[in-house]
Amino acid sequence: MEGKLLEMFEVGPCEDDYQLGFLIGQRFCNQIRSRLAGDLILQNQLLPFARTPHAQPLLKALSETNQKKFPRYWAELLGTADGSGVPVLDIILVNFRKEILPFISKTTMNSNADTTDDCSDVLIVGDSMAVAAHNEDANVALVGHTYLIKGKLSNGLSFIAYTYAGELPSCAFGLNSQGLAFTLNSVPPVEDEIAPAGIGRNFVSRDLLEATSTADALARIRSSEVSVGHSYNLIDIQKRMILNVETASKSRVSVHEVGTTPFFHANMYLHLQVQQVHDENSISRQKRAAVLPQGSKTDFLSLLGDTEDTKYPIYMTGPTLYTLCTTVIDLDERTLTIIEGNPKYGKVSHVFSMSSNELNLKLVNHAEGTHL
Repeated sequence: MEGKLLEMFEVGPCEDDYQLGFLIGQRFCNQIRSRLAGDLILQNQLLPFARTPHAQPLLKALSETNQKKFPRYWAELLGTADGSGVPVLDIILVNFRKEILPFISKTTMNSNADTTDDCSDVLIVGDSMAVAAHNEDANVALVGHTYLIKGKLSNGLSFIAYTYAGELPSCAFGLNSQGLAFTLNSVPPVEDEIAPAGIGRNFVSRDLLEATSTADALARIRSSEVSVGHSYNLIDIQKRMILNVETASKSRVSVHEVGTTPFFHANMYLHLQVQQVHDENSISRQKRAAVLPQGSKTDFLSLLGDTEDTKYPIYMTGPTLYTLCTTVIDLDERTLTIIEGNPKYGKVSHVFSMSSNELNLKLVNHAEGTHL
């Protein structure tokens, strides 16, 4: 299964945040409508739940909490709904998917709709290389329903964000003109560890796109009273530094600085002490990564392309979970590269330079592909 070529939309500076969202929604209205129509989690779980009386207090509180904390991004979300011509409720539900699903009765969960996202990262900051490599894994419904946003803000900051159709940039990975980048991994706290109606993860990662330094990024993460946990890989090109930041509700945060020992992160907490769901998929990937070579960038790509474990491969091809793309951030080359298809074959679709404020896209021959 192959999605069409990943499109990039340059937008801004805009009059306001609503217009930014409106233009994105208008530009990608077909992808957004198609994604929402085919998203089984939305259609079979979130929308039926949203129509119940039990859901109303949760949805109201989620909306009010996040609008109060991030009024600009809330306006952007509303603009995306209006620009794409879809119900605001649908956009709200996909953006708060992780914050809502834990409160849906297990008896109403549809077995055809998976509730987990599974991403894999391998990180290193050594003498000879400093690299963050990331598989963006998601429900197969997202294949062909992602795009790149190159946003320019009125304050002069620019960002590039890999974006799921209808969601805020970015629940996946991004970079900005301050030399900062991030990738994300979901983590599975048990139900008792989840705070109802806290800040949504999509709003935190949207906020990270505007961080001016690593310290600022950490402050933005720490200041958000999140509902569910997340794992952030913060990459600072200027300082040649990578931090893995694990978070949970009740303002719990743990920071691990990546060093010369390769650091593999799947979808379970590694250093923040949180009760979590036993995720066999994540555990299997973690074990498999531990026995694979991790001495070079080529090794990293082979690891992320590994399919040896047919039940829980690191590189996923369905039927439920699918590796949408792989991104490699090289801190010494100051580039972010996007690879489509199995990364061990190195077919590059986009290369962005982080050496200047323009975040220029380097020329890539899309017909033949470029190899790392």
